[in-house]
Amino acid sequence: MTQGAGTLAGDLPDDLTAAEAGMWQAFRNGSVYDLRAGDSIMDDPHGGHPWGPERSVRARIMAWLLLDGPPALDGRVSSLKLTGVQIIDVFDLAGGTVVPYVEMKGCRFEKEILLPEARFTTVRLVDCSVPRLEAARLHTEGDLHLPRCRFHNGVRLTDAHIGTDLLLNQAIVYRDRRGRSITGDGMTVGQDLQAEMLESHGELSLRGATVGVSLSLRGSRLANPYSRIALNAPQLTVGRTLYMTPAGVSNPLQTSGRTPARGTRVQRFESEGGIRLDDGRFGDAVDFGQARFTLQHDQEISLRRVQAPELRFQGERPQRGRVVLNGARVVNLVDQADSWPGAGQLQMGGFQYENLVPRGPFPLTRRLEWVAAATPEYNPEPYERLATVLRNGGEDEDAREVLLAKQRHRRENLPIAAKLWGYAQDWTVAYGYRPGRAAVWMAVLWAATSIAFRHADHPPLKSGEHPPWNPSLFALDLLLPVIDLGQAGYWQLRGGWQWLGAAVILLGWVLATTVAAGATRLLRRG
Repeated sequence: MTQGAGTLAGDLPDDLTAAEAGMWQAFRNGSVYDLRAGDSIMDDPHGGHPWGPERSVRARIMAWLLLDGPPALDGRVSSLKLTGVQIIDVFDLAGGTVVPYVEMKGCRFEKEILLPEARFTTVRLVDCSVPRLEAARLHTEGDLHLPRCRFHNGVRLTDAHIGTDLLLNQAIVYRDRRGRSITGDGMTVGQDLQAEMLESHGELSLRGATVGVSLSLRGSRLANPYSRIALNAPQLTVGRTLYMTPAGVSNPLQTSGRTPARGTRVQRFESEGGIRLDDGRFGDAVDFGQARFTLQHDQEISLRRVQAPELRFQGERPQRGRVVLNGARVVNLVDQADSWPGAGQLQMGGFQYENLVPRGPFPLTRRLEWVAAATPEYNPEPYERLATVLRNGGEDEDAREVLLAKQRHRRENLPIAAKLWGYAQDWTVAYGYRPGRAAVWMAVLWAATSIAFRHADHPPLKSGEHPPWNPSLFALDLLLPVIDLGQAGYWQLRGGWQWLGAAVILLGWVLATTVAAGATRLLRRG
């Protein structure tokens, strides 16, 4: 046990216990006050072994030290550094201003910690057992560290201001009576919010929070079987990147932004419940690399109106629920084919992206399935966006295939007459996106009718006032509407040949109309 030195017995309040007297002296000396027994099982703050009075201090004595404590010894800086200590009663510093440095390791709090509207320099609670942390509008000039702590009835940091970093690595947080594990609505973190390998049992709420640099949920497990949302963070602002990626399980843990080395056992980010990031703003990226989502049918990964330079959607395909990208805007969409859900589980109305950066094989057929999954009811916008991106990337042929797929999808929702007309356009000129097909149809039809009309009964309309019979020119004159080649107006077909002539004229109009419609569409695109 480490205690302070140089404090006279007369300087101590009269009613302190031996443990509290030692803490008082250590505070003036700025040294660590360690009451551990030396047995890892006995010293486990989360275990069931009781800690006696020899390891217990009253919360009000701690508050006295921090708010109005004795001066430091000469040449020392006062600070409260406790290890293996049990704190009795509610630790209440609400509204107080605490100047000394505060650090508690492996401590056990009997009741909740109350820090609303308190002001600190830096606070560190490491591997502590806490019933609840109530810290709305807390203000720290430096860090707030809560790694490996267990909070049995939630953490509240609503509108808190953390000057530099907020650390929640490996913390375990259970829900409060409102069903929330961590409530950080409106919170501001000056630099990084690290919640790596976090276990959240309830709703993690960060509505309207602001993180200056990065927010890391690497390897975290968010579980909320009690309601629809596991991470509720609309209007979240992150200066750089939101990470929902794996963390390396090693010694030490590979967290804090590092990619696990090859061969390292990793723990994925997992969410049992919906993710809501609507209207979020991210300076660099939103990264879902290898993330695993367990959703119910009414739950979503909601990215409505999110703005980020890059969206990395490379997680495991959710079997149920929906992925919603309506109104989102990104520059680079980094994805892989087997990460996206199937038909009816994807919504992309108004989703804007400028570049596609697929990881692994992602052929155009799969990309068209991706768009079709987002448009069970016809919507042209996702097709047009994909075609624009492909065309801007120099993939003109693929862009035409996308627009052709758009027309075919549209056709399925038309009345029967319009649907038949659509099939005609598709079979002939592929809605104008394959114009060479019209020339083939015209050539085939012209050749067939030219051969047929060689055997036709064709008396002239006026004897002596007709050009020589030319079955090829006659067939072409019937096939081409409007254009007069000087054949069709001088000869009269009889019997079944009249029906063939009428059919050729009709097919000619169909081909000409579809070619005109396709040309108009191409000119509009140009």
